[in-house]
Amino acid sequence: MSCKKAFNSFTGAGIRFLGHELDGVMLFFSLTVLFLIMEVKQINSMTQVDCEDLNRLAGVAYPFLRHEFLLALEQSGSVCKQTGWTPAHLLVLDKNELVAFMPLYLKSHSWGEYVFDHQWAQAYHQHGLDYYPKWLTAIPLTPCQGARIVIKPAAGPLEIMQLLLSFIKQLSEQRGISSWHCLFPSLPQVEILQSLGLSIREGVQFHWFNRGYRDFADFLKTLSAGKRKMLKRERRRVNEQGVRLLRIAGQDVSDFQWQVFFQFYTMTYLKNGSEPYLNLAFFRQIAATMDEQLLLVIAFKDDKPIAAALSFIGADTLYGRYWGCYEEYNGLHFEACYYQGLDYCIENGLKRFDSGAQGEHKISRGFEPITTYSAHWLKDAGFAQAIETFLAREQKSVQLYKQDAASYLPFKQKT
Repeated sequence: MSCKKAFNSFTGAGIRFLGHELDGVMLFFSLTVLFLIMEVKQINSMTQVDCEDLNRLAGVAYPFLRHEFLLALEQSGSVCKQTGWTPAHLLVLDKNELVAFMPLYLKSHSWGEYVFDHQWAQAYHQHGLDYYPKWLTAIPLTPCQGARIVIKPAAGPLEIMQLLLSFIKQLSEQRGISSWHCLFPSLPQVEILQSLGLSIREGVQFHWFNRGYRDFADFLKTLSAGKRKMLKRERRRVNEQGVRLLRIAGQDVSDFQWQVFFQFYTMTYLKNGSEPYLNLAFFRQIAATMDEQLLLVIAFKDDKPIAAALSFIGADTLYGRYWGCYEEYNGLHFEACYYQGLDYCIENGLKRFDSGAQGEHKISRGFEPITTYSAHWLKDAGFAQAIETFLAREQKSVQLYKQDAASYLPFKQKT
């Protein structure tokens, strides 16, 4: 097996890269800082990283970085080259010990990302340049903010992220890849990526925060009279239509119930004329490997299931993810997707409910606007500058939108 050595100087005292390309498939880089040697290893499957090693780094507070979740995406075929998500994850090793992990995908499109760069791709095309393929660090099909690079506490996050960024830049030069995009990272990682020269894009989502409520009625007391009546009326109408809801812990969901849920999930896409991103094999696999972090809500009428919603449970956050129904019932979407989640957070002491992207209708139900982030590196200097200018203008609009959204929150005015 032939090896091609590549040497790059790197800004910073005592730091140098040594790289090896193995038949264009797997690459290793070494960073020497004092007497510490770290290697970056690229893998094309979650089967190439030990489950226990990764989960020891990632923990279970944020369920979407668990080995089981990412592996299920791959083994179900939901994420693969054929769907436009080619796995290319990065490991950082210190003397063969895993000290950092970053999910990475080679993307041939921008679908399923929830940070929209289609206009950027169009601009590239108009100038005779290829925007795709591009590198993407994100949780596939999951717009939930969290760490995007998990790092051993004793390791320096700045040094690790410098190493990974330099690896990506060199690999992009070698393979003719246009850019790297990191979607929905946590704020501390955003700040580091910005310090490394990446362009930062802002967005807005709506999250609900549990301020020590004893029950749903206690939460309602914080709302204005009109909004309090609206929420009570919505919940009452669901009951008046003969609809009852059942919350089921993941470990108690039967295979039949998973099949029922998947039918509802599929209906959501078919109503919009598209195919679902995920398949039944994915849901069955996470049900078998991480059921303790799943919560299924099923709605029944005349003892027949009519709708379902699936959430993931983090250490202090409930993540509402998937929903579907056969037909619409007055208030059912709000009950299954929001109010049942609020009840669960209050009953179990969770601090936050992240119910997914978009949805201005959430504001009047107590979901507050929060800022989300993405970080972007573009190899072409001209386009990088143009996008930096665009993002500066866009950021002002996003901040004004967030302020305006906050003005519609339903909470009582403090005197």
